[in-house]
Amino acid sequence: MADDPTTPESTPDSGTDEARSPAEVPVVEVPVSEVPVDAAPLPETMADPTLLVDEAALADETGEAPQLGEIAHGPLDQPLSAPILEVQNLTVDFRTDDGEVHAVRGVDFAVSAGEVLAIVGESGSGKSVTAMSILKLLPPSAQINGTVSWQGEDLLEASDERMRKVRGAEIAMIFQDPLTALNPVYRVGHQIVEAIQVHEKLGKKEARARAIEMLDLVGIPQADKRIDQYTHEFSGGMRQRAMIAMALSCNPKLIIADEPTTALDVTVQAQVLEVLADLAHRLSVAVVLITHDLGVVAGMADHIAVMYAGRVVETGTVDATFDSTSHPYTAGLLASLPRLHGDIDQPLVPIGGQPPSMLNPPAGCAFHPRCLFATEEAGCMSEMPELDQKPGGQFAACHRSAELLQAGNLVRRVEVES
Repeated sequence: MADDPTTPESTPDSGTDEARSPAEVPVVEVPVSEVPVDAAPLPETMADPTLLVDEAALADETGEAPQLGEIAHGPLDQPLSAPILEVQNLTVDFRTDDGEVHAVRGVDFAVSAGEVLAIVGESGSGKSVTAMSILKLLPPSAQINGTVSWQGEDLLEASDERMRKVRGAEIAMIFQDPLTALNPVYRVGHQIVEAIQVHEKLGKKEARARAIEMLDLVGIPQADKRIDQYTHEFSGGMRQRAMIAMALSCNPKLIIADEPTTALDVTVQAQVLEVLADLAHRLSVAVVLITHDLGVVAGMADHIAVMYAGRVVETGTVDATFDSTSHPYTAGLLASLPRLHGDIDQPLVPIGGQPPSMLNPPAGCAFHPRCLFATEEAGCMSEMPELDQKPGGQFAACHRSAELLQAGNLVRRVEVES
């Protein structure tokens, strides 16, 4: 049976241009602290590794496979090692017939071995462009500046030959669309075996055995037969799992996962995330997870970077960012989450308006046209805010965050129809 290709996004549609302004509708004020973000372990029926994942491959010393909630976060009392990847002042511009698109504007983040960093934001915020620029996979029209330090080496200055050695062997990427990432004229197994032989220097027989092992690990049934099939013979979810198997096959030190569970149903999502989380926290593999799903972030990530209009607007540990949200955009993303408990008639709260065109991004804070708290006096319309550390420990780029936090943890306004 084919996997369900639908995956709900965390942010609902924000509406059309005819939507009324905040001043024209009744307003109910609800503290952000009331937004339910449950980081408890998933139900066993959703995270049962016996469904699709080889339990023995994940078993610890006790012989039991960990659940996602059990391996979600690294030990709090053990500081992370020095970052193996540091991105500093990364900018990416695209030359187009209409002008220059400023897709990424000064992004900074770092990830250490064994750490899961989640990058979240709406479509068009620059998440995927940031990830692809790390491996220099963007088209020639892209102008990339800044520093991407990989274990002390600036990848933006690396030669093409060096990048071919980095891609797959040291840094692996799980692409969002496996249909375009996999070659339809080659068998799936051939593509995985080729990657293993190039980077691991194994013979064809050993590489094929490794490929079958990886396909079985990510839950593809009858892996020894499926390895000889073409991509059109796989369902959407199976193609996605084959991409994950290819990424894991060369034992990389960093995995960049761009919406890795987009084509998977919720049950299979849990098993795939278990594999990634286990790699991170038991085998010290760093993971950069790009996602729209804040539930995945709460259950799996150690740190979070919220992106909007090509910039990181809030970053910190997951607990600090969720517990004391310091940017109105992050608060808006949390407010759009459906409630599992409480009043089922309470409406979801979309973020009004649309993300800006990066051909001509707004002056000042890029979020100010959609922000209910933006004022000229605070400089929201004229001055770009810098990332500053907030009382909760995270960093946020908002002129009014301290004032809004003091007033009640960034009170969120719930717009409802009269």
